[in-house]
Amino acid sequence: MRVCSYMHALLIIGAGGHGQVVAEVASACGYDKIDFLDDQNKCAIGKIEELDKYLDQYKEAFVGIGNNTLRAQLLQQLRDTGYKIPTLIHHTAYVSKSAKIQEDVIVEPKAIVNTHSSIDAGSIISVGAIIDHDVCIGTCCHINAGAIIMAGSCIESYQKLDAGEVAKIKEEVAHG
Repeated sequence: MRVCSYMHALLIIGAGGHGQVVAEVASACGYDKIDFLDDQNKCAIGKIEELDKYLDQYKEAFVGIGNNTLRAQLLQQLRDTGYKIPTLIHHTAYVSKSAKIQEDVIVEPKAIVNTHSSIDAGSIISVGAIIDHDVCIGTCCHINAGAIIMAGSCIESYQKLDAGEVAKIKEEVAHG
C-alpha cells in the first residue's frame, strides 16, 4: 500500500475547512508546494473550472470538499483531465498491513483502520475515527471525527457518519 506520494506539488480542489485539513496532511506526507483551486476563496490560485490550466504545474490533485456527491464528481473530473490522485495517510494514523485502501482516500491524524478492513475510493477517514476489523467503507463516504465503525460492519457508498457516531452491522445484513 502506498501511504503518501512524495511528489512535491499538490493541487487541492476546495480551500475551505476540509481543504485546509487535506493541505496539512499532504504537507505531513512530504508535499512542499500546495495550492488550491476554489470558486469563492481568495487564497486560491484559480477557479475549479480552470483545472486543465494547471496540469503542467501539478501532476497530482486531491479533492478537499466534504460533500460526498460533489467530491465524487470532482474526482472524476480530475481523472478525466489527467491528474493523478494520491492516497493521503497521516503518519500518526494506524493502518493495518491487511487493510485495503483505494486511491483518492485521506486518513487523517490518529485514525485507525484495523485488520482486513477496506476503504473505497474518495472516502474521508477523519481525525480519530476508528474503523475496526473486517469493515467495508463504500465509495466517497465520510467517517467524521471520532466516529466508530464496529467490527464486520459495512457503510454504503456516499454515507456520512457524524462526529462521535457509532455504526454497527444490522442484523438483517449480518444474517440475511
